[in-house]
Amino acid sequence: MATNAQRRAQTRGCLINAARHLFAEQGYADTSTEIILSGAGVTRGAMYHHFRNKAELFEAVCDLLSREAMAAIEKAVAGQRGSLATLKAGSLAWVDFMARDDVRRILVVEAPSVLGQERWRALDERYSFPLLREGIREAMEEGALHFSGSAEGLTVLLNGAMNALVLNDPWAENLPRLRQDLLALFDCFSGETP
Repeated sequence: MATNAQRRAQTRGCLINAARHLFAEQGYADTSTEIILSGAGVTRGAMYHHFRNKAELFEAVCDLLSREAMAAIEKAVAGQRGSLATLKAGSLAWVDFMARDDVRRILVVEAPSVLGQERWRALDERYSFPLLREGIREAMEEGALHFSGSAEGLTVLLNGAMNALVLNDPWAENLPRLRQDLLALFDCFSGETP
C-alpha cells in the first residue's frame, strides 16, 4: 500500500507529465486547467494542493526539462578529454536537447513570457548557465580558450548566442549547419581553425 507521501508524489508527477505534453502540443495559452486535470486524471483540489495556478505548474515542467537537459549534458561530457572538447560536447548536447520540438517550445519560446524574464533567467542560472560558465572558466585557465575579457562575460555572450541559435527558424532544416557554426565560434576563441 502506498504512503501519503508516495501518493502525493504520484499525483504531482501525473500533473507535470500531463501538462508537459499538453503545453508542448497546444502551447501554454491554449492549454486549459480543465484539460490538464483530465489528462492527469486528478481533481482540481489535487492540483491546487501542489500548485497555486497553471503558471506554477508550467514552471515545474520547465524545471523538469532543465534537469533533463543537465542529464543530457553530463552524459555527453562523460569521458571527454580536455576542457575545450568537454565544452564543445556539452554545448552541442544542450543544443540537441533544445532541438526537440517539445523542449524548444516550452523552455525557449514560451518560458520567457510565461515565467517572466527574471524567473526564466533564474531557471537558467540554476541549471545550464553554471555548467557553461565552469566549462569556459576551465578552458580559459588551461589556455584552450583565448579571450581578453572575463569568463563571466564570455559565458553571457555564448549563452545568448546559443539561445538565439535555438530560436532560429526553420529549426530542423538549419540544425546541422548551426551546430557546425557553434563549433566554429568556439574555435575562434581557441585559436584552432575548423
